[in-house]
Amino acid sequence: MTTVPSLVQSDDVVAARELLRDVISPTPLQCSRVLSELTGGPVYLKCENLQRTGSFKVRGGYVRIARLTGEERSRGVVAASAGNHAQGVAFAAGLLGTNATVVMPERAPLPKVEATRGYGAEVILHGSCIEDAVEEALRYAARTGSVFIHPFDHVDVVAGQGTLGLEIIEQCPQVATIVVPVGGGGLAAGIAVAAKSLDPQVKIVGVQAEAVAPYPASISSGHPVTVRALPTMADGIAVSRPGDIAFGILAAHAARFVTVSETALSRGLLLCLERAKQVVEPAGAAAVAALLAHPGEFEPPVVAVLSGGNIDPLLLSKLLRHGLSAAGRFLSLRCRLPDHPGSLAALLGDIAELGANVLEVSHERLAPSLRVDEVEVTLHIETRGPGHCEDVKAKLRAAGYTLAFS
Repeated sequence: MTTVPSLVQSDDVVAARELLRDVISPTPLQCSRVLSELTGGPVYLKCENLQRTGSFKVRGGYVRIARLTGEERSRGVVAASAGNHAQGVAFAAGLLGTNATVVMPERAPLPKVEATRGYGAEVILHGSCIEDAVEEALRYAARTGSVFIHPFDHVDVVAGQGTLGLEIIEQCPQVATIVVPVGGGGLAAGIAVAAKSLDPQVKIVGVQAEAVAPYPASISSGHPVTVRALPTMADGIAVSRPGDIAFGILAAHAARFVTVSETALSRGLLLCLERAKQVVEPAGAAAVAALLAHPGEFEPPVVAVLSGGNIDPLLLSKLLRHGLSAAGRFLSLRCRLPDHPGSLAALLGDIAELGANVLEVSHERLAPSLRVDEVEVTLHIETRGPGHCEDVKAKLRAAGYTLAFS
């Protein structure tokens, strides 16, 4: 097993906290009744989505830049990010008086791009994924002399992220399990160093999206491995290979890793918004998604880290619908009807009698697959939950309707 636990110590995290003392504020810890009932013990949400720049990334970004020499800062800094690290670096660079350039994937969320520019950084859009952006940022650094600020694989970055672990232990000294979203692993590694220095018994559980989950395979192999990245809504943790420093720390501290589906991520985001009143991005909801998907696997009291809240409102609307569907409160169906007056009205009346609410209706009568005497109707319906959803399906079928589901 490849381990490098000595690279970041608890004293490094304490020193990082001193650097950050007048820069950021501790984020609140919020009890979640619904998750507590689900897991059988207290669950708290660490609301790092409320941090300056909207995520934990400002912690490590500021510490890294603050520890550069004056000569290094005069050359400027460059970073690569899908959004949150970009904003953290841009904000920190502005406070510390150095120029920042950030390379972001071409399809990075527009609000994150504009926020990064708003903090004063120059933004370069390059490539289709974060790995492409990193390569371009490294070329830029070699060409210009700018200092590359790695998003997770640097001791100062890990130490800065670890200040979140100190806050967790201080706010919830009885915590048994800390559940944290994991991309490259800098946040989880920093939390592990800090939290275990204060309570060696606390367990660290990292959460990755099923579509991009290098940590389980890396732990099994004993060294960081690269996995093929599939599309995921959780762009903030879509990292194909663990960081060497983070991997060594997490392996040494016996961190456990779980993966979550896209459906679980959307359900986690919906729960955060609806029940906790917290706006988070899909990556930021990964810890909550894990609690929903694996409720019996975490020893309480549990602290789940909401790592970021920078989400495009257009994406949020799509994900809410996805989450409602996953929770059994949104039903999309297709139904073929006779093409004569009153058929659609009769269907809508039957749905109304079942207590469901029709949100959208589309009417197709010219598709080649349809007979000349029939039409196909697509309906989006709001229901009261999984049981009601199944009841609507069963009673519509019993009434003679032929249904297909999206």
